[in-house]
Amino acid sequence: MSPGPDPEDGTARALAGTVRRLQRTVERMRAEDRSRAVVDLATGILSERLGLSLGEAAAHLGCLARESGVPVAALAADVAGLPAPEHPGEADGEPVAAPGPAAFAGGERSELQHAVEAVLDQTGGPLGVRAVAVWQCLADGALALAAQAGLPTAEAAAWARVPPGVPTPAQRAVGLGRDLWPGTPETAGPSVGPGSVRAVLPLLERGRRRGALEVLWPPPAPGLGSAERRQLRALADLCATLLDGPAEPPADDDLGAVPDGLLTPALLLAPVLRGGRVADFAILRVNDLFHDPLGRPRAEVEGSSLLEAYPVAAATGLFAHLLRCHESGAAQPAALLELEFQRGANPLPSTVRLAVAPLGDRLLLSWQPGPARAGAPQQADLLRQAQRLARVAGFEEPAGTGRIGWSEGLHELFGLPPEAAPVPLAHLGRHAHPDDEPAIRRLVDTVRHRHRSASAVFRLVRPDGAQRYTRVIAEPVLDAGGRLAAVRGAYHDVSAQHWTEVALGATRERLADSEQESAERAELALRLQQAILPTVPPALGPGGLRAAVRYRPAAKKDRVGGDWYDVMPLPDGRVLLAVGDVAGHGVGAATGMVALRHALRALAVTGAGPGRMLEWANTVALGEPGQVTATAVCVLLDPAGGGLHWARAGHLPPIRLGAAGAEVLPLPHGVLLGALEDAAYEEHTARLDPGDVLLLYTDGLVERRDRPVEESVDQLIRAAGAPGPDLEGFLDRLLELSPSDTDDDTCLVAVRRD
Repeated sequence: MSPGPDPEDGTARALAGTVRRLQRTVERMRAEDRSRAVVDLATGILSERLGLSLGEAAAHLGCLARESGVPVAALAADVAGLPAPEHPGEADGEPVAAPGPAAFAGGERSELQHAVEAVLDQTGGPLGVRAVAVWQCLADGALALAAQAGLPTAEAAAWARVPPGVPTPAQRAVGLGRDLWPGTPETAGPSVGPGSVRAVLPLLERGRRRGALEVLWPPPAPGLGSAERRQLRALADLCATLLDGPAEPPADDDLGAVPDGLLTPALLLAPVLRGGRVADFAILRVNDLFHDPLGRPRAEVEGSSLLEAYPVAAATGLFAHLLRCHESGAAQPAALLELEFQRGANPLPSTVRLAVAPLGDRLLLSWQPGPARAGAPQQADLLRQAQRLARVAGFEEPAGTGRIGWSEGLHELFGLPPEAAPVPLAHLGRHAHPDDEPAIRRLVDTVRHRHRSASAVFRLVRPDGAQRYTRVIAEPVLDAGGRLAAVRGAYHDVSAQHWTEVALGATRERLADSEQESAERAELALRLQQAILPTVPPALGPGGLRAAVRYRPAAKKDRVGGDWYDVMPLPDGRVLLAVGDVAGHGVGAATGMVALRHALRALAVTGAGPGRMLEWANTVALGEPGQVTATAVCVLLDPAGGGLHWARAGHLPPIRLGAAGAEVLPLPHGVLLGALEDAAYEEHTARLDPGDVLLLYTDGLVERRDRPVEESVDQLIRAAGAPGPDLEGFLDRLLELSPSDTDDDTCLVAVRRD
């Protein structure tokens, strides 16, 4: 009998196996550490060489590995110039994954992912959102998919990075800096979730465009009201705060020392936000090398607004240059700008070289004088031509010399021959209208004795008796001791401007009268229309009929139209239903509406059919002054049997809504009322079953400039759904969902047979 197995040998073998497994685990962890160290080194090299953040460099390294089919560790070793590290996973065909941007974002990237998932949770049910994506702007103009929820993993990986120039909706939203809502043309283009309806909102942080929030729905486009849009904008603002960004900017005390350390004139600027947008920049600090072109001291420039201190910045591209740097977060190359500062009446043309760089949320602006302006003689010639065209001429009177310098044009303005002596400022009153002499004396006293600039407008009387309305502007020139050294100024012939202002004043008075008359006519038309159209339909008797009516006036009061409706029980038991629209707006349209509506009411009691009534109404329209034309639809409804007889004059057909859905009734032939003398109108018949609703309406409910009326009708009826027993609520729902964009008035009539 052979001996049994030794228990101690089994224990030894188990221990040996455990030791080998632990040794393999340690070796694998060491290899992974070596690979990760090589990947980190390569990521830092790419970040330094390409000017990317660590997250962007890591994403770029992973993208290169996928495109080349090389393990990330091997590619990282090539970038770093090191031998490829061995990794146990590579032998099994499992390349080492590059650390994504989240590896360098600490907790913020996780918070962003949680925020995106929360956005999908909050909007998926109430708004029907299918997926959410957050895009982050990279330094090279590309977009990176920073976080997403609801997208397939493979699709998210394929869209991990969007190169610059690809016209995706997110790129457009970042470029335009405004929200793109479903249905706008900018939301079309390649992107995640093909076939989806999307809204794209730029992510803004202190006026800087950081990326975009893309929200996707399955078709058709959702109806987003103002409340839903505010909710999505608030979620976008939340995502903007969680995006990776530059390190916290230094404190203002530290930033203030930066301009002083430069060897060129520099300003430190801070953005001034209004409504979330950069509206101006505040000048926080200027260094000692900076000299204000207008000669103001440093204390006066610091703390002021850039656009207030230098209004020329808005007109010459300087402000736009700064805005591009702030929004993109990237330094702008040096640029030459032609600026012309204004000191009193003297322009100071200058060429400056500007370079702008972001410093946290501040901007550092280097401001250096550029090359001398070429063509100075040509500039002087252009200045003379401009002065001649603007009828402006200058003068200078040095104190105590008796010499007066006049520029070209002043002799002509005063009506003096070229050889005549210039008129001193003290004698100007002798050439002015007597009523204007006090204004001239005040100007001379202010300049000569108070040493302050002054201006006055006076009537210059020429030797031939003609008068020219003239503005004179004068300023004192003081010497080092504060004494008056000279008086400089300019004369400006403002006669044409004066007579233009007189003519404009008369025109304004006439326009005011016309506007008042137009407003009164519009108010009269609106009151007339509201007085004629009842707000509540009459009782329709015991036949089981219920009616509801609505009238919505035009958005603008001056567009009061001729839309009308009528619901009238007839002596024979039938009910007259009618709607119409008189062409035009204002009192004429309203009076035409009154005539046609009352004519149909009178004709209905004769017992004639709807076609015959429209023929008579056509005769009434032809007899109205002003060539009234109108559309109309006329329906006679039998409450007992539900029979319908209708005719139309160029109007939209009625709609019958029943258990089988909505049906647009056929279109009988019939031209506009007031168009032809011998017009005939065809009649059609149908039946209104119990529970059915008949809807009559005017084109103000559905008319759009960009699509056929039939499409708008179909879209509106599908969106409104079944009318149900509440006719009033159904009509309110139709008005609320109306796709019309013509700002026209609207009439609605709905009748239900119970």
